[in-house]
Amino acid sequence: MAVILPVRGISPQFGENCFVAPNATIVGDVIMGNECSVWFNAVVRGDVNSIRIGNKVNIQDGAVLHCTYQKTKVSLGNNVSIGHNAIVHGCTVHDNVLIGMGAIVMDNCEIGSNTIIAAGAVVTEGTVVPSGCIFAGVPAKKVKDISQELINGEIDRIANNYLMYSSWFK
Repeated sequence: MAVILPVRGISPQFGENCFVAPNATIVGDVIMGNECSVWFNAVVRGDVNSIRIGNKVNIQDGAVLHCTYQKTKVSLGNNVSIGHNAIVHGCTVHDNVLIGMGAIVMDNCEIGSNTIIAAGAVVTEGTVVPSGCIFAGVPAKKVKDISQELINGEIDRIANNYLMYSSWFK
Protein backbone atom coordinates (compact mmCIF):
# COMPACT_ATOMS: atom_id res chain seq x y z
CA MET A 1 0.00 0.00 0.00
CA ALA A 2 1.30 3.47 -0.90
CA VAL A 3 2.65 5.67 1.88
CA ILE A 4 0.38 8.72 1.95
CA LEU A 5 0.93 10.76 5.10
CA PRO A 6 0.03 14.15 6.53
CA VAL A 7 2.87 16.39 7.70
CA ARG A 8 2.14 19.07 10.30
CA GLY A 9 -1.59 18.52 9.75
CA ILE A 10 -1.51 18.89 5.95
CA SER A 11 -2.46 15.84 3.87
CA PRO A 12 -1.87 15.22 0.17
CA GLN A 13 -4.85 15.91 -2.09
CA PHE A 14 -5.62 14.06 -5.31
CA GLY A 15 -7.67 14.94 -8.37
CA GLU A 16 -9.88 12.52 -10.25
CA ASN A 17 -8.67 9.35 -11.94
CA CYS A 18 -5.19 9.29 -10.40
CA PHE A 19 -3.02 6.20 -9.96
CA VAL A 20 -0.55 5.81 -7.09
CA ALA A 21 1.64 2.70 -7.13
CA PRO A 22 1.55 0.52 -4.01
CA ASN A 23 5.09 1.48 -2.95
CA ALA A 24 5.06 5.17 -3.89
CA THR A 25 5.42 7.78 -1.15
CA ILE A 26 3.44 11.03 -1.11
CA VAL A 27 3.55 13.18 2.01
CA GLY A 28 2.54 16.61 3.21
CA ASP A 29 1.53 19.66 1.21
CA VAL A 30 0.96 18.04 -2.17
CA ILE A 31 -1.96 18.91 -4.43
CA MET A 32 -2.28 16.78 -7.56
CA GLY A 33 -4.56 17.42 -10.53
CA ASN A 34 -6.63 14.96 -12.54
CA GLU A 35 -5.35 11.93 -14.45
CA CYS A 36 -1.95 11.88 -12.73
CA SER A 37 0.18 8.88 -11.89
CA VAL A 38 2.93 8.31 -9.33
CA TRP A 39 4.85 5.14 -10.11
CA PHE A 40 6.78 2.49 -8.22
CA ASN A 41 9.29 3.79 -5.66
CA ALA A 42 8.61 7.42 -6.58
CA VAL A 43 8.73 9.96 -3.74
CA VAL A 44 6.77 13.21 -3.64
CA ARG A 45 7.82 14.93 -0.40
CA GLY A 46 5.81 18.02 0.44
CA ASP A 47 7.15 18.08 3.98
CA VAL A 48 9.25 21.25 3.93
CA ASN A 49 7.30 23.25 1.35
CA SER A 50 4.45 22.84 -1.14
CA ILE A 51 4.29 20.74 -4.29
CA ARG A 52 1.64 21.56 -6.89
CA ILE A 53 1.03 19.16 -9.76
CA GLY A 54 -1.17 19.92 -12.78
CA ASN A 55 -3.33 17.54 -14.81
CA LYS A 56 -2.06 14.51 -16.73
CA VAL A 57 1.32 14.41 -15.01
CA ASN A 58 3.28 11.19 -14.62
CA ILE A 59 6.02 10.78 -12.04
CA GLN A 60 7.84 7.65 -13.08
CA ASP A 61 9.60 4.93 -11.10
CA GLY A 62 12.18 6.12 -8.59
CA ALA A 63 11.70 9.84 -9.30
CA VAL A 64 11.95 12.30 -6.40
CA LEU A 65 10.14 15.62 -6.03
CA HIS A 66 11.22 17.77 -3.09
CA CYS A 67 11.77 21.39 -2.01
CA THR A 68 14.05 23.46 0.20
CA TYR A 69 12.68 24.43 3.60
CA GLN A 70 11.15 27.92 3.58
CA LYS A 71 12.87 28.74 0.27
CA THR A 72 11.65 26.80 -2.75
CA LYS A 73 8.48 25.04 -3.90
CA VAL A 74 7.76 22.65 -6.76
CA SER A 75 5.20 23.56 -9.40
CA LEU A 76 4.47 21.25 -12.33
CA GLY A 77 2.17 22.28 -15.17
CA ASN A 78 -0.12 20.05 -17.22
CA ASN A 79 1.01 17.19 -19.46
CA VAL A 80 4.38 16.78 -17.74
CA SER A 81 6.40 13.56 -17.63
CA ILE A 82 9.06 13.10 -14.96
CA GLY A 83 11.29 10.23 -16.13
CA HIS A 84 12.59 7.27 -14.15
CA ASN A 85 14.98 8.26 -11.34
CA ALA A 86 14.80 11.98 -12.12
CA ILE A 87 15.17 14.54 -9.33
CA VAL A 88 12.99 17.65 -9.49
CA HIS A 89 13.86 19.98 -6.61
CA GLY A 90 12.36 23.34 -5.75
CA CYS A 91 11.61 24.48 -9.30
CA THR A 92 8.86 25.40 -11.76
CA VAL A 93 8.08 23.20 -14.75
CA HIS A 94 5.54 24.61 -17.20
CA ASP A 95 3.11 22.68 -19.46
CA ASN A 96 4.08 20.01 -21.99
CA VAL A 97 7.51 19.13 -20.64
CA LEU A 98 9.49 15.90 -20.59
CA ILE A 99 12.14 15.58 -17.88
CA GLY A 100 14.26 12.66 -19.06
CA MET A 101 15.40 9.63 -17.09
CA GLY A 102 17.99 10.40 -14.43
CA ALA A 103 17.86 14.15 -15.06
CA ILE A 104 18.31 16.59 -12.18
CA VAL A 105 16.53 19.93 -12.07
CA MET A 106 17.74 22.06 -9.16
CA ASP A 107 16.28 24.85 -7.01
CA ASN A 108 14.92 28.01 -8.58
CA CYS A 109 15.01 26.66 -12.14
CA GLU A 110 12.20 27.48 -14.53
CA ILE A 111 11.51 25.07 -17.39
CA GLY A 112 9.49 26.61 -20.22
CA SER A 113 6.62 24.88 -22.03
CA ASN A 114 7.14 22.44 -24.90
CA THR A 115 10.61 21.54 -23.68
CA ILE A 116 12.64 18.37 -23.23
CA ILE A 117 15.29 18.01 -20.55
CA ALA A 118 17.41 15.14 -21.87
CA ALA A 119 18.12 11.98 -19.89
CA GLY A 120 21.01 12.49 -17.48
CA ALA A 121 21.02 16.28 -17.82
CA VAL A 122 21.81 18.46 -14.82
CA VAL A 123 19.96 21.77 -14.87
CA THR A 124 21.90 23.84 -12.36
CA GLU A 125 20.35 26.12 -9.76
CA GLY A 126 18.57 29.18 -11.10
CA THR A 127 18.68 28.19 -14.78
CA VAL A 128 15.84 29.50 -16.94
CA VAL A 129 15.13 27.09 -19.81
CA PRO A 130 13.22 28.85 -22.60
CA SER A 131 10.11 27.33 -24.14
CA GLY A 132 10.44 25.10 -27.17
CA CYS A 133 13.92 23.65 -26.86
CA ILE A 134 15.98 20.65 -25.78
CA PHE A 135 18.50 21.01 -22.95
CA ALA A 136 21.15 18.33 -22.44
CA GLY A 137 24.48 17.75 -20.73
CA VAL A 138 26.21 18.49 -17.44
CA PRO A 139 25.63 21.30 -16.85
CA ALA A 140 22.62 21.33 -19.17
CA LYS A 141 22.68 23.73 -22.12
CA LYS A 142 20.40 24.31 -25.08
CA VAL A 143 21.23 21.87 -27.87
CA LYS A 144 18.45 22.74 -30.30
CA ASP A 145 14.94 24.03 -30.81
CA ILE A 146 12.23 21.42 -30.52
CA SER A 147 10.19 20.43 -33.55
CA GLN A 148 6.45 19.84 -33.61
CA GLU A 149 7.28 16.19 -34.38
CA LEU A 150 9.15 15.89 -31.06
CA ILE A 151 6.36 17.61 -29.17
CA ASN A 152 3.84 15.14 -30.62
CA GLY A 153 6.16 12.13 -30.82
CA GLU A 154 7.78 12.39 -27.40
CA ILE A 155 6.14 14.83 -24.98
CA ASP A 156 2.52 14.04 -25.89
CA ARG A 157 3.13 10.36 -26.65
CA ILE A 158 4.76 9.65 -23.29
CA ALA A 159 2.11 11.55 -21.30
CA ASN A 160 -0.67 9.73 -23.16
CA ASN A 161 1.03 6.35 -22.76
CA TYR A 162 1.33 6.81 -18.99
CA LEU A 163 -2.36 7.64 -18.80
CA MET A 164 -3.01 4.36 -20.63
CA TYR A 165 -0.54 2.39 -18.45
CA SER A 166 -2.19 3.65 -15.27
CA SER A 167 -5.55 2.34 -16.51
CA TRP A 168 -4.09 -1.18 -16.48
CA PHE A 169 -3.74 -1.01 -12.67
CA LYS A 170 -7.25 0.24 -11.89
